[in-house]
Amino acid sequence: MKVIRNIEDFNHYRNTIDKQQIGFIPTMGALHAGHLSLIKKSVDDYQLTVVSIFVNSTQFDNKNDLNNYPNLLDDDLDKLKSAGVDCVFLPSFNHIYPNGYNYSVTERKLSKSFCGAHRDGHFDGVLTVVMKLLNIVQPHKAYFGEKDFQQLTLIKQMVNAFFMPVEIIAGATIREQDGLAMSSRNLKLTIEERKIAPELYQTINSDLSIEQMKIQLVNYGFKVDYLEILDNHLLVAAYLGSVRLIDNVDIKNPEQKIMGKVA
Repeated sequence: MKVIRNIEDFNHYRNTIDKQQIGFIPTMGALHAGHLSLIKKSVDDYQLTVVSIFVNSTQFDNKNDLNNYPNLLDDDLDKLKSAGVDCVFLPSFNHIYPNGYNYSVTERKLSKSFCGAHRDGHFDGVLTVVMKLLNIVQPHKAYFGEKDFQQLTLIKQMVNAFFMPVEIIAGATIREQDGLAMSSRNLKLTIEERKIAPELYQTINSDLSIEQMKIQLVNYGFKVDYLEILDNHLLVAAYLGSVRLIDNVDIKNPEQKIMGKVA
């Protein structure tokens, strides 16, 4: 497995792999089974697989959240090697933002709602770094998880809007045995919070109405940012202590979900 830390060396690497197709999974490290499931999709597609690890500071609206983001690089590299990754790209901030954060990608509608309504500038940072990484790696396919359904939707829309020659592949949300969606943020939950956290998924996957769900989540100790429908998915973001968790479930009948039980 090749480890590359700057754009110049990556450009050279890309030029040496002839016309092999590239599958790409951008990450911020602290890898878990959700990331590895995306990597497996790429490896199973019989293509060269590239993974980036870059903690993108421009998408954090909370400096404490950024400062406390887990750094598990040695463990991550071991996981990537075992997963059959061909190349790991580890750029620095100065490589990705050589002129600082002077240029950015802004989406004016969807990015202002759901998570965007509670995290100022978050999706500008996400879309900007994803576009930069896609331009550097130039993959044929890029893989993103469905857990952050709003982010997945925005990335698909950006790729279409800018006629970018890459296929965006969605990977199903990977969950712990108790239903909690896998996330690097789960590492920050206390022992007691970790016991409560699965109730987020259990609640949104229930037959309750949206308003009833909100009440139930508050009773469990969650502070709900939003619980709303996007493209037949019920999206939720809620704090448990200091940790912000997101999740979503597919729903067949949004109108009935709003009113009560789903058929």
